[in-house]
Amino acid sequence: MAPTETHQAPPHVLVVDDDPAIRDLLTDYLSSNDMRVTAVASGAEMNEAFDREAIDIVILDMRLPGEDGLQLARALRERATVPIVMLTGRAEEADRVMGLELGADDYVTKPFSNRELLARLRAVLRRYQVKVELDPQDDKRRAFRFAGWELNLRTRRLTAPDGRLVDLSNHEFSLLVAFCSAPQHVLSRDQLLTMTRMHSAEVYDRTVDVQVLRLRRKLGSDGLQPSLIVTERGAGYRFDTQVDTLY
Repeated sequence: MAPTETHQAPPHVLVVDDDPAIRDLLTDYLSSNDMRVTAVASGAEMNEAFDREAIDIVILDMRLPGEDGLQLARALRERATVPIVMLTGRAEEADRVMGLELGADDYVTKPFSNRELLARLRAVLRRYQVKVELDPQDDKRRAFRFAGWELNLRTRRLTAPDGRLVDLSNHEFSLLVAFCSAPQHVLSRDQLLTMTRMHSAEVYDRTVDVQVLRLRRKLGSDGLQPSLIVTERGAGYRFDTQVDTLY
């Protein structure tokens, strides 16, 4: 059986800069180049966005009024393995050096070329993808993306390709996490029971079948479209799509 056709979600960029002109410029330019952009003006708004959204890369102004950009970079690095590109002034060599030592991945000096910034963002994202493939860190997973869907593990929110939020029960959430953790692998009912912790005196194999049916419906399987969750007769189920993991 051929794998279900997938649609790659655009990388989600978080821009942190107090200058509204720069926020608008980067939002327009990056959005027109196949990136999703959230732009905020402060460290507090940055943290709120990070808690709420699955962010792929951060563009951080190191000179936010009344805030220590280096401290913000350090706090980001401690909470997640997220790429950071710094925006600095031409005379701020000490900040650039310190930022790189704290774990920032690259920097661009103001005024900057939009094309250069885009190229640097793409290069950093490519490096991180290779790093994730070579050194997975399951305990630091933040989100899964598959076939245009996004499952945020922190907020437990499932976002459909059209932007709708889809409610999941605890069992449906755990089941989807299990499938996303082992895409293209056949998982038996016993394995799914163990991975989702659906164990009680009343739980039996049919419980998994019922939860799979409910999850299929929420993922848009209506009998006309191929299901992302494929039944392997006599063996279990297989999540038939590519899954990208954010750390």
